[in-house]
Amino acid sequence: MSAVVAVSLCAVPAHADTAGGVIAWGKPDYDVTIPPPGALAGVTAVSAGSTTALALKGGAVLAWGANNWGANQIPAAATSGVSQIASGWGHELALKDGKVVAWGNNWYGQTTLPASVSSGVVAISTSNMHSLALKQGGQVISWGSRTDVPAAAQSGVTAISAGGDHNLVIKNGGVLAWGNNSYGQTTVPAALTSGVTSVSAGFYHSLALKNGTVYAWGRDNFHQTEVPPEALSDVVGVDAGFNHNVAVKADGSVVTWGSNLVGETFFPWCGPVYAVSAGDNDSFALKEDPNAAC
Repeated sequence: MSAVVAVSLCAVPAHADTAGGVIAWGKPDYDVTIPPPGALAGVTAVSAGSTTALALKGGAVLAWGANNWGANQIPAAATSGVSQIASGWGHELALKDGKVVAWGNNWYGQTTLPASVSSGVVAISTSNMHSLALKQGGQVISWGSRTDVPAAAQSGVTAISAGGDHNLVIKNGGVLAWGNNSYGQTTVPAALTSGVTSVSAGFYHSLALKNGTVYAWGRDNFHQTEVPPEALSDVVGVDAGFNHNVAVKADGSVVTWGSNLVGETFFPWCGPVYAVSAGDNDSFALKEDPNAAC
């Protein structure tokens, strides 16, 4: 996750010259952990939602898993020229030429886009029932079940992440958080006032990356905020799922922790990988050659 790109329930951005295939593990409902043939090569980003996954290939969005609310029905606008993707709870987002494209579940207005996201958007993030966009100049826009944005997030923000009912952003290298704080998920640790390079909001917990070290806070019912030793150095990307986390290290190795009720933190593959994404009960990564021998 580079500091200017949305990361919650969204892929760690791949290097510009890297393309590969999707690998997946965890709960197999709706065949969401079985990537379609088109997603096995040439993919530059992957995003895990609740029961739908998205991949970005040659500027076109691919979708698989549950098709509730038409989540897998890619609109024409998202079949070319897309630069970012974000999968939510039956609703999907894409970023194209600075404009947000949305489709799928609209129970809480998740796909009813505010006029302000029709141009100048540089990053997107979505999660349960709300979404965020980051505009040029660092203004955060929120819509869906949460529309509030504090004054401090109206300018100068460089990264965004939408969680279950809370948000994380980076401004001047420090983490800002707002929304539901029932488990302390928006009570930011003192160490995260500077030097933070990425953030990721889970359902009731939060993650940040600083100097290659993962920080975690909020709900810990599945030990999702107990960072393992392997994630305390050399981490280059991390994503928070519903109750689990997936991180990728500089050498392409994968670290997982938190809930493992359906195998979502049991990594059955070998690396190296270059991007990761954590969903509700499943996990995804990108590998240059998914069929390469270990």
